[in-house]
Amino acid sequence: MSAPLFYESHLHTPLCKHAHGEPEEYAAVALEKNFAGIIVTCHNPIPGGYSARVRMEEEEFETYLAVVERARAAWEGRLDVRLGLECDYAPGLERDVEKLLQRAHFHHILGSVHPQVPEYRSLYRTGTWLDFQRTYFDHLAGAAETGLFDTISHPDLVKNEAPREWILERILPTILHTLDRIAATGVAMELNTSGINKTIPEMNPGPVILREMALRKIPVVIGADAHIPQRVGDGYAEALQLLREAGYETVNFFLNRKRQEFPIALAEASLTSGGQTAGLVKGNGKHCV
Repeated sequence: MSAPLFYESHLHTPLCKHAHGEPEEYAAVALEKNFAGIIVTCHNPIPGGYSARVRMEEEEFETYLAVVERARAAWEGRLDVRLGLECDYAPGLERDVEKLLQRAHFHHILGSVHPQVPEYRSLYRTGTWLDFQRTYFDHLAGAAETGLFDTISHPDLVKNEAPREWILERILPTILHTLDRIAATGVAMELNTSGINKTIPEMNPGPVILREMALRKIPVVIGADAHIPQRVGDGYAEALQLLREAGYETVNFFLNRKRQEFPIALAEASLTSGGQTAGLVKGNGKHCV
């Protein structure tokens, strides 16, 4: 069996109010699949009640740190458990994120734009759906340009908000400009396997955007966005194949907020030896934030 190598870089805890299972349970699944570790990345608290229904409360942040530390200690010597965070981005939230990141030692910070959040929609869902899509991609680039985040997560999530209005050829010039801006920052982007469970059933981003990312040499991190333990590492074999088809030769994860890069073939060998299967876990991802 190949030595464990890969990390699951995107998973949640019950503190976000829409995930189930403690980090110890996610760690157990990761061990079964021959992962070296997990990075817990629950949704950040945001002052003022912004999207409070799908994230921890401000006063729960210390509890979050304690929950991850408990799992780290419980699995020490068997599986590496690290602290991360998924932080929402919209113009004006930067200072709150910056202050929060000073309160602990993190290993991976995801920057996310969640167009389905009512508060985001109320601010930015003006004009046509194309206008909304353009705003979303402008904010993705803006998130990368803040320098606050290691990885921009599920980077075409907006397509699920109005699937009939998702006309790739129409929005592609905006997307290409967005990718140019992100590439200039050096920030990574995520291939999020949970997209297979959403309204448009494909990973986020889709193949065309993934190819354009490869042309710009934007580093990619794979994440299952697991909200239940069974989805840890879900779809990684398919994701690695998609990266190959898009023109990538390497894949990444972050530790100590430093990017770790290694060949796709090495990742495939590691996960295959751990019993990875080709099948995806269906469901439990459609409404994930």
